[in-house]
Amino acid sequence: MGNARLESIHVHPVKAFRGLAPRQAEVEPWGLAGDRRWALIDDRGKVVTQRQQPCLARAAAALLPGGGVRLSASGLPALDVPVPRPAGTVPVDIFGDAVRGVPAEDPAAHTWVSTLLGADVRLVHMDDPATRRPVDPVYARPGETVSFADGYPLLLTTTASLDALNSLIAQGDHPDEGPLPMNRFRPNVVVDGTTAWAEDDWTRVAIGEVVFRVATMCGRCVVTTTDQESAARGKEPLRTLGRHRRFGAKLVFGQNLVPLTCGTIRVGDPVTVLEAGSGADPGGDPDRSAGAGTGFGGPRVQKV
Repeated sequence: MGNARLESIHVHPVKAFRGLAPRQAEVEPWGLAGDRRWALIDDRGKVVTQRQQPCLARAAAALLPGGGVRLSASGLPALDVPVPRPAGTVPVDIFGDAVRGVPAEDPAAHTWVSTLLGADVRLVHMDDPATRRPVDPVYARPGETVSFADGYPLLLTTTASLDALNSLIAQGDHPDEGPLPMNRFRPNVVVDGTTAWAEDDWTRVAIGEVVFRVATMCGRCVVTTTDQESAARGKEPLRTLGRHRRFGAKLVFGQNLVPLTCGTIRVGDPVTVLEAGSGADPGGDPDRSAGAGTGFGGPRVQKV
């Protein structure tokens, strides 16, 4: 780990849209500044992601000063959407979590995203991530919150583990689908200079001077099978994760982080493991025994 460094940073201003890759980012208690503060909801208030609409991979959102976003997609004119005034909120259901969001004020924003998907959806903003949504209480500490991310403030992956996974894909029954790029996993921070799967045993890490605790392994879904350029879907990596990275019912790749301090992280920052454990599941996951003897550490698995 002496040479581990931050390889890249990824911010997704609108949940499920294509991400940005800045050279540095501010770490806030609920995640990277600007990350997943916007989301789409359907007419029932449920968050819409690439799980239901893989074509969202082809839409992009750039951050504007003040937290607004510039939406762009092939066939649609770019649209600037400012942060709405917190005049009123609507219910948002994000994988069973009841949250509140503020709809974009300009009706053109809702028309734009509805045209993109060919369905009636709305664009909403999380106005106050400090209070709106707590982290899963099974794995959280008091006061920890998260934006519209799947469940935790940041997701960390490593290049060594992706290389190992791609080697396994090459030996599997869909080798033509590999090697897969890292954007299939939509991480926030990518670390280089480790051994494969080393992150499974981390419990506290520092990126530069910012400290994080490792809350859980990340259970993966169908989004990882979606080509982030074409939006086409295949079988990998879920087929290979099912054979080699299964913990109970969960297929895992990457680690979910919660910031313990705030500050700026920069590409090239050293990554230091401050604490590593035996992989015991801090949440008492009943699937813990499924990881025994795999060599991957214990299954601190996110419930998705």
